Parts: sequence; C-alpha cells; structure tokens
Amino acid sequence: MTGTPDNSAAAVSDSDSVDETRLRRWRLVLGAPAEPGLGGLDSADDVAMDRALSALYNADEQTPGEKRSAGLGGSAPKVARWLGDIRNYFPSTVVEVMQRDAVERLHLTQLLLEPELLEAVEPDVHLVGTLLSLNRVMPETTRATARTVVEKVVREIERRIADRTVAAVSGALDRAARTSRPKLRDIDWDRTIRRNLAHYLPEQRTVVPERLVGHGRKANAVRRDVVLAIDQSGSMASSVVYASVFGAVLASMRSLRTSLVVFDTAVVDLTEELHDPVDVLFGTQLGGGTDINRAIAYCGQLISRPADTLFVLISDLYEGGIRDEMLRRVAAMKEAGVQVLVLLALSDDGAPAYDHDNAAALGALGVPAFACTPDAFPDLLAVALDRGDVAGWARTEALRRGSR
Repeated sequence: MTGTPDNSAAAVSDSDSVDETRLRRWRLVLGAPAEPGLGGLDSADDVAMDRALSALYNADEQTPGEKRSAGLGGSAPKVARWLGDIRNYFPSTVVEVMQRDAVERLHLTQLLLEPELLEAVEPDVHLVGTLLSLNRVMPETTRATARTVVEKVVREIERRIADRTVAAVSGALDRAARTSRPKLRDIDWDRTIRRNLAHYLPEQRTVVPERLVGHGRKANAVRRDVVLAIDQSGSMASSVVYASVFGAVLASMRSLRTSLVVFDTAVVDLTEELHDPVDVLFGTQLGGGTDINRAIAYCGQLISRPADTLFVLISDLYEGGIRDEMLRRVAAMKEAGVQVLVLLALSDDGAPAYDHDNAAALGALGVPAFACTPDAFPDLLAVALDRGDVAGWARTEALRRGSR
C-alpha cells in the first residue's frame, strides 16, 4: 500500500542537529565550567578552538593548588602558535577581535616588537594603531616587518575607498565650476545674455540677468584647498589611519591642494609625505596630550584662499590647550569664508567618546561636530565641497545607520 512519505523522523533529526549545534556554540562561549550542563566537545577542531579561547579568556582562572594551564605566557613563539591556531579556526573578523583582546588583556604589546610574531598576525586597523603607538621604541629588526603589516592594511583601505572618493569629489568640483553665482570676474557675459534673452525689457533696451553663467575653470586648475588636521591622541588611532589614507587619495587629485597636519601638544606637518600614506603613518606618534588650539593656529597659516578652502578637524575635542582661543579661531575661520568640518571620529568603531561641551560650543558657531564612517566619508566630502547642508547630511546619515 502506498501513501505520503512520513517526514517526521527527518524533522526530528534536523531539530536534534540544530540543538546540538546551539549547545556546542554555548559550550565554546562559556568554557569548561559549563560542560556538566551542556556536554563535552567531540571533534579535535572543537577542542583546539576551546583551547585557543581558554588561553585568552580564561587565563586568570585556575583551581586552587593547580598550576595555570591556560594563558599565552610571555613567549613570542607560543603567542605566534596561538595566532596561527585562531587564524585556522575562526573567521578573520573574529581573529581581529581576539588579537585586540590579547593585546589588552594579556599585555602583549612588547611582544609585538618581535618580527616572528608580527608575521603571524592578521593585519587590521586596530593592530596598525598599536604598532604606530610603538613606533618610537620599535627596534630596526622589527621596523621592516611592521611596515609590511601597516602597508597591507593601508593598501586594502585604498582599494576600498579611492575610486569612490575621487568620483565623489570630482563630481562636487564639476558642479561648483558650473555655478550660477560666479564672482564678477568669472561671469561669461555672452552666455549670460543669451541665456536670459527671455527677460529682455524693450522699454529699457536691456536684459535682466536672472541667472548668471560663469566661465568654466580649467580641468587641471586647483579649484579648492583642503586642510586636514588630525588629533593623534591614543583614542584616535583608527581615525589617524583612515584620515591618512584619505589624505593621500585627495593629494593625488590635481584639482585639490591638500595639506595634512597631525597634532598632540605639538604640531607636525606631514604634507610632504602624502605621496605615500604609509610614510604619513610612520610620521605620527600616537598618544600624549592634545592642543587643538595650537593645531588650528598652525593650519590658519596654510590657508591663503579662505573662500576656496575646506578645513577638516578630526578630534574628540578633549582640549588641553586654551579652549576659548580655540573657539575664537574657528569663528574667525568661518567669518573669513573657510568651510569648517569637525569629525569626532573617522572610523568603524561605533559611537566615540568626546567632549560634549566643546561639540555644543562649535555647534553654536554653526560648525556641527559628528562622527563619520570611512565608507560615508566620500559622500560627506562631496557635500562639503559643494557647500551643501552638512548638518542635514549628518542627520540623514545617522538615521540611515540607525535603521540598519
């Protein structure tokens, strides 16, 4: 006798498989203490994953009277083997988190100065930030390896953002060149009269130019100046990396004149290094205090065409210098016609910590301060260079990110 097949057994089997997978994952998350309730680990790969997780997250746990079995110790070869294990068993996004946690939890910063360890790491933006903070104490035997790690991350960021940045900025500059509000010296009178013939007044024998037409600027002319000022305090590490790469991309465009300045309590002009963002990054020194006022004062000396200049300050706004003077300098820049943009962070690290009082004070001057992701920065640049509504763009972008 025939009938419809009974799929109940298969359904039960699938359900059991899902439950086993869930229990296995919870066991790996919670560690050995959860084994009585969740069961053990069967495969060799699971045991190896558990060992790698325990070495990092259970390094401080031990039974009284027993020697610690977990932990990475102080041995570079042992750490290198552990790094190899996590790259074998976890996806790269998880590896990046575990590497960062290892540096923070197990104090492995000094071990990153050893070449064999650097060769084993998964390069990422946070690792680059750590290496840059060690730049001044890095021995020559490590520097070449560290540079290779930094360069790999930089080239990947360039690949990701360069084309979009050039396209967005070029589009904004082209729109600006076709402005209907040219300066008197830039008005193309012949085209202006032709375009406004519909507004000819016979009794006055004249044309009312409701729309002015400007001469298009030469494609290879410098149309705008961009000055980037980057806070290199320790909390800004990711922003320093991304901003340096963006600076190099902008410097490659003939229609822009790009300057890049990094600062803590001192100011360093790295414009001459913009041909290579790796050189820029190795010219930074992460950590230390912050004197935003001094940095703005220096950047003011770089501005010769205020009406054609975009000044971008990337800082968490924790000012160690003279706050009132800093605000006065920003107000003076705006009064002179400079377009001022303040980013609290340029990174994928989520909501940044920042000085809310200083952000509010800048907002009162008409300079909104907000964080921006690297993927959104080309669009923000386009809006700013087009002299659009930057504050409106920021609100829309925040709503878009919040809805995802």
